Amino acid sequence: MAGTASQTSRRIFLGSSLAALNLAAQIPKSAPVAPELLRYEDAVTELEVVRLTDPAHSSVLPAGYNRAVTRNSSTLLYSADRTGQQQAFRLDLKTSESRQLTELADLDITSLALSPDSRSFCCFAGQSLLLISLGSLRQREIYRLPEGWQRCPGVSWMPDGMRILFAEKRGGGSRLRVAPLAPGPARTIVEAQFDVEHPAARPGRDQILYRQGAEALWLVDGSGANNRRLKLAAGRIGSTLWSADGKNIQYLNLPEDPAQLHAIREFSPDAAAERLVAKTSQFACFGVNRDSSVFVGASANRSSPTVLLLLRVTRREFTLCEHKASRPETVAPVFSPDSQRVIFQSDRDGRPAIYSIHVDKLVEPTEAETG
Repeated sequence: MAGTASQTSRRIFLGSSLAALNLAAQIPKSAPVAPELLRYEDAVTELEVVRLTDPAHSSVLPAGYNRAVTRNSSTLLYSADRTGQQQAFRLDLKTSESRQLTELADLDITSLALSPDSRSFCCFAGQSLLLISLGSLRQREIYRLPEGWQRCPGVSWMPDGMRILFAEKRGGGSRLRVAPLAPGPARTIVEAQFDVEHPAARPGRDQILYRQGAEALWLVDGSGANNRRLKLAAGRIGSTLWSADGKNIQYLNLPEDPAQLHAIREFSPDAAAERLVAKTSQFACFGVNRDSSVFVGASANRSSPTVLLLLRVTRREFTLCEHKASRPETVAPVFSPDSQRVIFQSDRDGRPAIYSIHVDKLVEPTEAETG
């Protein structure tokens, strides 16, 4: 009887191994995915839009406050369910070929984030925080959630590229954590009696911004000191970004009165001052170029579901194209680091796909990142 059980277990093991090998053979990580490009002329502006991924499967960009395009503006990190489940992919913005980067169970696609040097990315798969090399695809576990703890939304890098921020919760409380890439334990920065969400480190300063849902933004020193709620304009809080120089927090203010316009506002932590940048044609989300001179937003206006540029100096908007997304807040438009391309996502053709539009004739290029 024991021999029979052993033989059965061996057959199950071999069968499972063969199935895994077959899956790997069907979609090898190193095999390129042929370009899925579709070029078309936008019905409103007649500008050329390029659909980068096929809506036969779902393709999703990383969180808007995280890096999605490499520093040299050549490669895009995204997720897609071509294999039947969401996995990470890289897309060469010159050849339009994609390559699969992961083969993970329970990958949280919202946790994908390129490192500051664009050589690797991090993500959560189940309880594990992983670091994965873009080149070799070598991966290692940086952190594992303790028993009884659950993740809060949001993962991001510290500017030094040597630590990763996230939050976890248990019971009615949560804690903001930072995990080093080097061997060593993770550290708690601050604890809260609400869910700490979407932490983002301040460029050039040892401070961390985090959210209390759409209700409040908080700022804390990396040491855990000076934890305070920021005094912002009344209303709900939408997209939130640090300016590239770390001087300001740029956020989307959503008034409670639906008749009022959504606005991009700015908060300076050093001066403890808050001001209006520009009112918008009902942006549902936004991105900004590297020098904060131009914003890109997705309108929630049902009669005009478009992607627009907003010039900071004149507060004027220019329509780029229609997005036609069923949920405008998911369009998540971002600039490439050189400010010459806008990338966004939409389910206008069925399932979510990623789109691109060149803006080199409308927006001045920004200098390459240093450091």
